[in-house]
Amino acid sequence: MPSTPRTAERAGAEAPPLLEVSNLETNFSTPDGEVPAVGGVSFTLGRDETLGVVGESGSGKSQIFMSIMGLLSTNGRARGSVKFDGEEILNLPRAGLNRIRGDRMSMIFQDPMTSLNPYLTVGRQLTEVLVTHKGMNESEAREAAVAMLDRVQIPEAGRRIDMYPHEYSGGMRQRAMIAMALLCRPELLIADEPTTALDVTIQAQILELIGEIRAQGSTAIILITHDLGVVAGLCDRVMVMYAGRIVESGSVADIFYRPQHPYTEGLLHSMPRLDEKDAKRLATIPGQPPNLQRLPPGCAFEPRCQHRIEVCKTTIPPLRDSGAGRRKACHLERS
Repeated sequence: MPSTPRTAERAGAEAPPLLEVSNLETNFSTPDGEVPAVGGVSFTLGRDETLGVVGESGSGKSQIFMSIMGLLSTNGRARGSVKFDGEEILNLPRAGLNRIRGDRMSMIFQDPMTSLNPYLTVGRQLTEVLVTHKGMNESEAREAAVAMLDRVQIPEAGRRIDMYPHEYSGGMRQRAMIAMALLCRPELLIADEPTTALDVTIQAQILELIGEIRAQGSTAIILITHDLGVVAGLCDRVMVMYAGRIVESGSVADIFYRPQHPYTEGLLHSMPRLDEKDAKRLATIPGQPPNLQRLPPGCAFEPRCQHRIEVCKTTIPPLRDSGAGRRKACHLERS
């Protein structure tokens, strides 16, 4: 296979991470003041990696990636640095982002009914992606779209391609969204709670499909989810979010079997385990997540933490290396 200028360039020097996020901050202006949804997040993603992003609702998981994709609401603003394949893309003009979005970087949203246009057939929305980004004619685009709908297990794809979103079931709409995200064979796929509100059978099919994409190794995946079991089965690394910040990150094995942050421990203890002989009562994390407009002066998790010490009340713990590719934001010293 002949090398492209991009691959030739990489052959002579070490390629940068596919995604490199540095000190990303996202704020929203509201009638009650500024809301800091994301506070100084930094991480990288390799070209064949699958990263799980977990945390409670309101922890900033989705807003990180809405910022990266340039999809914040009009009252939101992001600052910091986001490099995709070495190119700065944060706050790029729409034309610049449209060169990347849908082609090299795609996102599957939580609710397909608000993401699919109800006035256009599913086929029209799929073929538009290929005509815009790949320069196909309508006939070629339709053939490719039917093939992709077949791949995501839409029954009778050749007939259903001409239907409108409301004529699809919830599971089929989600699969159509995945088909749209995969049409251009993106280098990065961001899946934001891709199985929310689906029945367990359809959930299993969607996760199996994402697992197939992962196994092919040509697409990096970011999986945003509440489901730690999904992360354990699909991801290489995990990033745990709390109150807009990363509190811990590491390999799946490290996070699940050797957590270092009390919040991560709390999440894991609240999850049923089938690999333990003795059934244990599920634990809960006391209290509620903080109001982002009135964060405590120290660690945001301090009011809920069972291991808090005096410094936690006054000093925000920095995210620091804790060995073997791990990072944590906690004053507590542990191995």
